Amino acid sequence: MGLKDFAALSTGEKIENPRYLRQLADKLATAQRARKRRQATNLYAHITQARRDFHHKLSLRIVREFDYIAVGNVNAAGLAKTRLAKSVLDAGWSSFRGMLRYKATAHGAWYEEVNESFSSRVCSSCAAKTGPKGIAELGIRSWVCAECGVTHDRDINSAQNTLFRSGHRTPAEGIPALS
Repeated sequence: MGLKDFAALSTGEKIENPRYLRQLADKLATAQRARKRRQATNLYAHITQARRDFHHKLSLRIVREFDYIAVGNVNAAGLAKTRLAKSVLDAGWSSFRGMLRYKATAHGAWYEEVNESFSSRVCSSCAAKTGPKGIAELGIRSWVCAECGVTHDRDINSAQNTLFRSGHRTPAEGIPALS
């Protein structure tokens, strides 16, 4: 899960972050400055409902498509105390993980939260820790492994490493065909 893109799947798909609060921030600020309490309340309700609808539809789609779901254990509460708080809270990671967990259980899919430390730095091809490091290099979205020369998208690489850490292979490898 991320802020630029809401989620990156190990299949290579990226799901765009709708940023519902950012879309209506100007209208909300105008209503609050004009002390239009009912209008501000309605805007907050609209944002909450739109976010919840997005989470429900996306979690159902993921549960229907995959029988095993591994999610990074992002500390959303800790990130909500940083300068990224508005974006983290707008994404709603914790509520999405909760929906994903209960829907996976209800549909018979496996759900697991995996430690994602260094998942975007470790090469998913050769397991060398050669990716961009530190907060200063978070803006680097793609990088080339110094060991094996494979080019990685930071988010897709992290999603594949999360899947590897859970003990599963990539979906591209699949199950060998019977001869």
